[in-house]
Amino acid sequence: MPSNQTPLGALPARFRRQRVLIVGCGDVGLRTAGQLGAPQSQRVRLMALTSSPERVRLLRACGITPLQGDLDDAASLRRLAGIAHRVIHLAPPPSERRGDWEHDPRTQALGRVLRLRTLPQVLVYGSTTGVYGDCAGERVSESRAVKPHTPRAQRRVDAEMAMRFLGRSGVRVSVLRIPGIYAADREGGTPRERLLKGTPVLVPKEDVYTNHIHATDLARACAAALWRGKPQRVVNVNDDTDLKMGDYFDLAAGLYGLPKPPRISRHDANTALPLMLLSFMNESRRLDNTRMKQELRLKLRYPHVRDGLSPQTALFGS
Repeated sequence: MPSNQTPLGALPARFRRQRVLIVGCGDVGLRTAGQLGAPQSQRVRLMALTSSPERVRLLRACGITPLQGDLDDAASLRRLAGIAHRVIHLAPPPSERRGDWEHDPRTQALGRVLRLRTLPQVLVYGSTTGVYGDCAGERVSESRAVKPHTPRAQRRVDAEMAMRFLGRSGVRVSVLRIPGIYAADREGGTPRERLLKGTPVLVPKEDVYTNHIHATDLARACAAALWRGKPQRVVNVNDDTDLKMGDYFDLAAGLYGLPKPPRISRHDANTALPLMLLSFMNESRRLDNTRMKQELRLKLRYPHVRDGLSPQTALFGS
């Protein structure tokens, strides 16, 4: 048989494996790599973009090939062109951007470089549920129109649009809208520190609904979307918890044996709390995760924050 007709099964394993690129390989990216079989995956070859030389050793130890580059330096990204069959994009937009504040230049740069050669088959983008804005506590499905209330949420909308535009070129794009991420083994991943500080929450009648997902379940959703996500589809990735913010902190206080946080009015909160925290207190919504369960076929390991925050979970690992 001529060499150009060699069946795929006859090729060495390193050429048969799907190549998966993780852009923004922090805590969730590393967990996703674990879900894909790292460090000894026989199914995929894992690569990750990193701008930090200090992170190269960690990535290699996790069975991930590091590719040095910076989303803020478009020229450094050219090596990513045509390199992967599947891409997971978890990198956030810049936290501050003067002038053109409503756009995400990092996602735009990634999209441009992916078009330079053979496009990936699949791209999974990790967005935020902040794109919905304030929904007055209503149940929110993916069909709800976006209405971002903050610059950071607007940049996420821009990134979603850029990725979905890439999907028009034949890439199967999944947009995962992600709420608050927590895990006992994640830096700043539990409300313990905030409880120890005694940071107040709103009085019940003025409180807002909040949404969560355990970092491990999020990683499982990212991995599932690589293989099961439908084309150009948005998916809410959240657990089954139905709690207002103050009740969430009360629950955590009980689990940790700490005092419940004080309750204050919204008027007092406007002068006592930092703007970033207030922005979360100005948005109330209850996310519908039906699509996640049905289309990604994800069975939550931590369906309620009680399961994920439990001291027993921290003791035995996630």
